[in-house]
Amino acid sequence: MSAILEINEVSKRYANHLALNNVSLTVPQQCIFGLLGPNGAGKTSLIRIINQITGPDSGRILFKGELLNPRHVERIGYLPEERGLYKKMAVGEQVLYLAQLKGLSKNDAKVRLKFWFEKFEMQTWWNKKIEELSKGMQQKVQFIVTVIHEPELLILDEPFSGFDPINAQLIKNEILELRKKGSTIIFSTHNMGSVEEICDNIALIHKSEKILDGAVKSIRQQFKNHVYKITFKGNPLGFTNALWAGAEILDRQTDDDEHTFTLKMSKSITSNQLLSAVLPHCEVLSFQEVLPSMNDIFIRKVSNNDASGTASNYTE
Repeated sequence: MSAILEINEVSKRYANHLALNNVSLTVPQQCIFGLLGPNGAGKTSLIRIINQITGPDSGRILFKGELLNPRHVERIGYLPEERGLYKKMAVGEQVLYLAQLKGLSKNDAKVRLKFWFEKFEMQTWWNKKIEELSKGMQQKVQFIVTVIHEPELLILDEPFSGFDPINAQLIKNEILELRKKGSTIIFSTHNMGSVEEICDNIALIHKSEKILDGAVKSIRQQFKNHVYKITFKGNPLGFTNALWAGAEILDRQTDDDEHTFTLKMSKSITSNQLLSAVLPHCEVLSFQEVLPSMNDIFIRKVSNNDASGTASNYTE
């Protein structure tokens, strides 16, 4: 798949603080790309550079093979974590104004806004002032402003912050729909559950440096630790006796006559060998490998990086 964004050896320093140190990553076209990292890692600095709010000290960024330039701004939509709506201004007047700033005619803007306001059930908000809306309602307005010009690249910084579960799911569905229609989404968040649920690829930035990137599925496979979960009927003592030293019981749960054991297996033992050993002693109902969550991988990589001391001590 071709790349919509290629970031090559980008560095950025603010006075005595190194925000980005030689960061390179590639964002494939029509994917949801998670930009991850602790507070102060450098994510916001990178987002600002992509949006041309600031420039890099060194390195370069290519947008669909072209050196990033001011013409690309109209093809990018940016939802910052700190929302930027005018609190005293009416919702309808404001979104119409912002849509026209993004290059839409007044008539086209009205048609598209009508579609989104109906979709999000916001028709009664048109004449309300922003300050009259809840934080979640304001974020719906900001989201519409971000996508109204149908940008090729969307950059969403903590898009679910302040949303209740129903509206968070609504926005997730819209993000997935936008990808289906051809958009690429860079998704900056601390919520690892959201990453696992919707991201295709991720990059993890810590202390100004990229320390991990790739496809989510591949990364979870890369960090697997040979843990399996098996549910069976039968005598748990017989099951336990059938195991050998190469399989450690990490957890066990019983529900009526069903037992679920979580096992950590030696790398030298295959799943077939395990099943062959226990099948004479129980009825296996399910057997699956337990892959580490993105949250576990995030913590492990950041902790290991801190312990190694290889990354810069500067923060954003």
